[in-house]
Amino acid sequence: MLHTAAAEGGGGSFAPLLLIVLLFGVMYFMMIRPQQKRRREAQAMQSALGPGDEIVTIGGLHATVVEADDDVVTVEIYPGVNARYARPAIARVIKQESAVVPEPVEDDPVVDDPIVDDAVVNAGDKPIESPVVETRKPKD
Repeated sequence: MLHTAAAEGGGGSFAPLLLIVLLFGVMYFMMIRPQQKRRREAQAMQSALGPGDEIVTIGGLHATVVEADDDVVTVEIYPGVNARYARPAIARVIKQESAVVPEPVEDDPVVDDPIVDDAVVNAGDKPIESPVVETRKPKD
């Protein structure tokens, strides 16, 4: 009887090995792959920086890019005050000015007439009623 129990338990099962492989697969798709995607997007954003871009650093400083070198970005914090930051210190771009913006076409003339509400014009001589309603009790 001892001999048969040892023979049955000696056979290897692939269930624990399959569970470990499945666990690593889930960790890859849930943790590692999204982190790599965010890193690639951040590198693309940092490499596309150019003069005129409004940025936020990882420390929360809002500035405008004045000059962008290979690994250093010079930003203007306040008019006349420049600071140099490493490209990885740029957290996000608020407004990108380096992209080409098409010029507006001025075919139609701009009319400077004020917009007049028809309800005001048709009201005539009637006084305008106040939308505020008195809800306090009168004093006796």
